[in-house]
Amino acid sequence: MLGSELVTLFRRWRTWAMLAALALIPILIGIAIRLAGPAGPGRGPAFLDQIAGNGLFVGVTALVVATPLFLPLTVSVVAGDTIAGEASLGTLRYLVIAPAGRIRLLVVKYLVAAAFCVAAALTVVVVGTLVGWALFPIGPVTLLSGGQISVGEGLLRFLAIGAFVAVSMLGLSAIGLFASTLTVVPVGAMAATAILAVTAQIVGAIPQLEWLHPFLFTDRWFDFADLLRSPPSWESFAGNALLQGAYAVVFGGLAAWRFATRDILS
Repeated sequence: MLGSELVTLFRRWRTWAMLAALALIPILIGIAIRLAGPAGPGRGPAFLDQIAGNGLFVGVTALVVATPLFLPLTVSVVAGDTIAGEASLGTLRYLVIAPAGRIRLLVVKYLVAAAFCVAAALTVVVVGTLVGWALFPIGPVTLLSGGQISVGEGLLRFLAIGAFVAVSMLGLSAIGLFASTLTVVPVGAMAATAILAVTAQIVGAIPQLEWLHPFLFTDRWFDFADLLRSPPSWESFAGNALLQGAYAVVFGGLAAWRFATRDILS
C-alpha cells in the first residue's frame, strides 16, 4: 500500500509542479546574485552575502527563503489532500473496506506526506548546490564559529540542514492530516493547514507571547544554523525532532480518533 501511494503521489503533475516551483527559488537567487553582484553584509536573508564567495551557500540560502512560506504551502497541499482528496473523488470507501483497515491507511497517508517533506527539502538543497557550483566559485566552507571545513564536509552539513528542514515539516504534515479527516473538500484542509502555519509564525514573532513560543511547531524551524558551527550542535536537531514528534503524536492521534469514528459515505 505504501509503495502504491508513493507512486500515486509522484506520478501527479501537481507534485512535480510544486517541486519545480521550489527548485526555482535557488535558481532565481543564484541568477540574481550572478547578475547584480554580491549583497552587502546584513542585507537580505541569512547567508546571502556568502554566495558570491562560495556557491555552496545557494542551497542553504534558498532554504532560509523557502521555509517560512513556500515549503509549508506545498506540504499543506499534500497533507491536506491525504484523506479529503480520496473522499472528494469517491474512492475513500473502497480504501477503508480493504483488509488494511483505517488506521493503517492513515499511517500510510502520513508516511507519504513525510516522504514529500523529504523530497521538497532535498530539491531545494540539491538544486541550490548545483546552481552554486555552476555560477560561483566553490571552496572550503566558512562556519559561523569562524573555522573552515572542506567542500566534502560542507556538502554533508548542508544535507544535514536539508534533513533538519524536512523534519521541521513533519508536525505540519500531521496537522494537515488531521484537517483532512474533518472535511471532504481538500482545498479547505489545504487552506486551513497553510493558514495555521502562517499564524504560528506570526504568534512566534510577538514578544508578549514569548511564553507560548516553545510550544509552537514553528519555533525551531530556523535552528539549523547550529549545524554550521564547529563542532556542530545536534541538540537543536534533537529538540526540533522531539517537538515535531509531539505534534505528530497529538494530531496523528486526533486524526486516528476522527477517522476511526467517521461515517465514510464517499
